[in-house]
Amino acid sequence: MTSLIKNNASGHPGDGDANLLINEVVGLPGGIGAGARAARAEAFESWLAGLLPPRDGIALIAVGGLGRRQCAPYGDLDLVLLHAGVPGTDELAASLWYPIWDAGLRLDHSVRTVAEALSVAQDDVKVALGLLDARYVAGDGALADQLIRTATDHWRRTAVRQLPGLKEITAARWATHGELAFLLEGDLKEAAGGLRDVGILRAIATAGITDALRPAVRAAHLRLLDTRDALHQQVGRRVDPLVAQERDGVAKLLSLDDGDALLRRVAGDARTVSHALDDAWRAADRLRSGRRRGADGRPVRRPVARDVVEHDGELVLARTAIGARPDPSLSLRVAAAAAITRLPIARATCEWLAAYCPPLPAPWPPAARAALITLLGAGPGLVPAWETCDRYGLIDGWLPEWTRLRSLPQHNPVHRFTLDRHLVQTAYEASRHTREVDRPDLLLLGAFLHDIGKGLPGDHSTVGAPLAEAVAARIGLPEREAALIGALVRLHLLLPDVATRRDLADPKTIADVADKVGDTTTLDLLHALVRADAAATGPAAWSDWKGRLVAELVARVRTALDTGVLPAPPAPDPALVAGPLPVVHLTEDRVAVAAADRRGLLATVAGCLALHRLEVLSADASTVDGRALVECRVQPRYGLAPDPIALSADLRRAVGGDVSVTQRLRGRALAAPGAGAAPRVVWHREAATDAVLLELRAADAAGLLYRVTCALDEAGAQVRAARISTLGADVVDAFYLVGGWPDDAERARLEAAVLAAV
Repeated sequence: MTSLIKNNASGHPGDGDANLLINEVVGLPGGIGAGARAARAEAFESWLAGLLPPRDGIALIAVGGLGRRQCAPYGDLDLVLLHAGVPGTDELAASLWYPIWDAGLRLDHSVRTVAEALSVAQDDVKVALGLLDARYVAGDGALADQLIRTATDHWRRTAVRQLPGLKEITAARWATHGELAFLLEGDLKEAAGGLRDVGILRAIATAGITDALRPAVRAAHLRLLDTRDALHQQVGRRVDPLVAQERDGVAKLLSLDDGDALLRRVAGDARTVSHALDDAWRAADRLRSGRRRGADGRPVRRPVARDVVEHDGELVLARTAIGARPDPSLSLRVAAAAAITRLPIARATCEWLAAYCPPLPAPWPPAARAALITLLGAGPGLVPAWETCDRYGLIDGWLPEWTRLRSLPQHNPVHRFTLDRHLVQTAYEASRHTREVDRPDLLLLGAFLHDIGKGLPGDHSTVGAPLAEAVAARIGLPEREAALIGALVRLHLLLPDVATRRDLADPKTIADVADKVGDTTTLDLLHALVRADAAATGPAAWSDWKGRLVAELVARVRTALDTGVLPAPPAPDPALVAGPLPVVHLTEDRVAVAAADRRGLLATVAGCLALHRLEVLSADASTVDGRALVECRVQPRYGLAPDPIALSADLRRAVGGDVSVTQRLRGRALAAPGAGAAPRVVWHREAATDAVLLELRAADAAGLLYRVTCALDEAGAQVRAARISTLGADVVDAFYLVGGWPDDAERARLEAAVLAAV
């Protein structure tokens, strides 16, 4: 409850813990819900009224939470001491503020005349909004009423001019705090869709611009207030971010099943608030800019699609569509028109479609199927059009599966969106690649359905494939095309997993992928889907290195599918197989070393790279004409490139057997892995032509590759290649061990050595 009209610093030199003495001094009731908040407000008002001595021309006014009678268990007090120019006001204010501080309360305060308060409000839109919450507490009621009434009248007269400035401030706050609907630890007050935005809606409604506080918004607001009450009660102090460790406790206080149920409820409420605010901003913009009118003085109506016209900057139904019996595809066609034109659908139109548009038959008519593909491929207009339809329940009529997917949290920090928004965002990203594939419609639909299996037991790709195939059949795709959609869902992780975890020079790798993909049409669709999925996931899900590996894999698999011949492994770098030893070649993202053939060279190189804060992405070790070759793809672990001269010198000494470098490597403390699930080793018997694959799944840490390769070397295993795949805070490191399949005892011995090194 930060004061919007304060002119003094809050706090008190002797403050202890906030609210330490509240129950004792104020008798502040606890609890969650509107009744508890009103009871706290009544207790505060009663106590504060007793602190103000009777005096003409003095009034105590509350703003913020107390002004709205929405006091959180551990909220601030925002108070204005209003006066009519009477002497001794500063001394009176001190006698009022100090007992509040002594009670352990955090206080934002100001001392103003009516004219001063209105002047500040005229210059600062946030102050103007704060005065809309002003409430009389004690003292001169007529003086308080004068300020409250005048501030409200002034806002109504100037709101249209002040809202653009408020919109800029709001956008800056959103950029700082993000969107509450999609955050795992969102700020209930400051994030987009949070409590602060409800205050803006209340201000717009007060100005009479639009009915911003509709029943759905009011209900969402009350639930967000309840969530904040429960969060305060759970933590025992004022806190607005809904942090992960408190979610389950807050959910229990709210009688919800678990933290995920809480996140889903918060996400739904935040989206309701955000959507209402978008509507309110548009209404204000139309009011400020004026309506486009024709020669007859009426607002211009422009046809944009069958049964859809633009009216006053929004899409509405044509009169003929309203009068006739609507066909089941109407709501989808309206949504597609909104996405293509990037115009919002009028609220009344959404409500009419939700009430009167008949359900879609199975299979869908061609017009509905075409409209869905148009909607998914519309580009930037897809997300806002989809969100609008979802707010009014239209999506559930198209796809009954959407209820399970809506606002489902994704706890992997790589993901920036809830599951439902991720699916829509992936379709949007896929629209950038439609010209690269033979069947752009199947790409869009596959992108939209690729994670439909998440939230169900089992591997989501495997579980989701039949679900996606069933949706495709219901939409009306032929059996063969529906089966292809199922294949895209089942295989959508194949290319990135293989590209980052397997040796692309191994013919066995290429043959396995070609066998699973089957044809170049599917290969191209998967390649486009991979890039769309990564872009929709977040910046940590993709990199230039990963993109190059996937493209290399696709090219090799395409050759195998087109010719039936597996591509030959690439020849070693000629510079490494000639000239005096050792050979060290450095580029921005590659380190190549040639030395006299000996065991442990890969471990030595990996340790030297860790010493210079280089993260190894892939490593290949081979022997050519008695030379040991090691090639690594690298990137700086902390974004700072190492000194190439120092790195080259250390590599030359280390691979030459310099003991001092080895001692430096073993003596330096490398970062230990973080806490989490226990590391695990997985064996793959037939994943390589001439090797056995040992896969380590563990927490990421600097020097991990060095420690593991040392352990394998000391255990007598020869590592031909290594692939390192980082997934947030975890890694999946694959090691190609030369030789045949080891027996149970040997596997147990190697596995124990690796886990001990981790």
